[in-house]
Amino acid sequence: MSFPTHRGRRLRRTPAIRALVCETRLSPDALIAPLFVCEGHGRREPIASMPNHARLSPDLAVEEAVALAALGVRSVLLFGIPATKDAEGSGAWDPAGPVPTAIRRIKEAVPGLAIWADVCLCEYTSHGHCGLLHDAGVDNDTTLPLLARASVTYAQAGADVIAPSDMMDGRVAAIRAALDDAGFEDRVICSYAVKYASAFYGPFRDAAGSTPQFGDRKAYQMDPPNVREAVREALADVDEGADMIMVKPGLPYLDVIRTVRDHVDVPVVAYQVSGEYSMLHAAAERGWIDLPRAMMETSVALRRAGADLIITYFARELAQTLAAPAQIAQAAAPVPVGAR
Repeated sequence: MSFPTHRGRRLRRTPAIRALVCETRLSPDALIAPLFVCEGHGRREPIASMPNHARLSPDLAVEEAVALAALGVRSVLLFGIPATKDAEGSGAWDPAGPVPTAIRRIKEAVPGLAIWADVCLCEYTSHGHCGLLHDAGVDNDTTLPLLARASVTYAQAGADVIAPSDMMDGRVAAIRAALDDAGFEDRVICSYAVKYASAFYGPFRDAAGSTPQFGDRKAYQMDPPNVREAVREALADVDEGADMIMVKPGLPYLDVIRTVRDHVDVPVVAYQVSGEYSMLHAAAERGWIDLPRAMMETSVALRRAGADLIITYFARELAQTLAAPAQIAQAAAPVPVGAR
């Protein structure tokens, strides 16, 4: 069809019509909010590189979870920041550590919230790498039992989703076996199957204190030019027992999200990482972009690329924004005859 028979602007004429024909929808229950949990009580330590985010002690993490749930966000992803670190990252499986403590308290306060526990050693090791070291490199196979041990600890605390982010080969199989042996066959594994060695992790490392003390993580995180490798990693983790697959980062890898979505039959999660969040804030602070519009546009792009769920530091702001149209519609609704 051609003009004037076809007039594409007919479907863009009003907000109501645009909403009616919207092809890609975003809702609060498709968002997962990351929280950084530290030890102590009443502690809120703002993260300079991540506006509106802070390291929270478990009691304040509970308050944030309650607020998120009230906005319709039904999942949180917890990262732990221990008081002390060692070479093997033993704090990762400490039942009294910040993450298990926060899990138990959030479960008590908001039973319906799905709690995700990130599983990696980088936040807990004194050297900042994601596993045990051997000959100045990360030893894959000796790291697997430690990841499995941490996973069981989180499941015992009440975590619903175990999310290994370490990128060790075989970690999903090891974690699945350990969870099943411990009686947690019902716990979901969301694998960071497609995690790239990215420049966009800087603010997270600042928040978690997880910058490697030497070298980098290129020997175990994926090389940015590769997409066929992403498919292999995703399929391998599904075969090992992953219930969901994650692609990280999000916006620079929209093509990867789509390719992975086309090759797996499990839910695909996109992680809109700290660098994506912080660069939008930095540009908005300089008046270069409209932050609310950029936040919404980039989030919809992840969904349009094929992500079923989005982990994002914008979760609270997105949920608040998404609630606004409903409030407007309610205010504009006709008053029932009997109420006039």
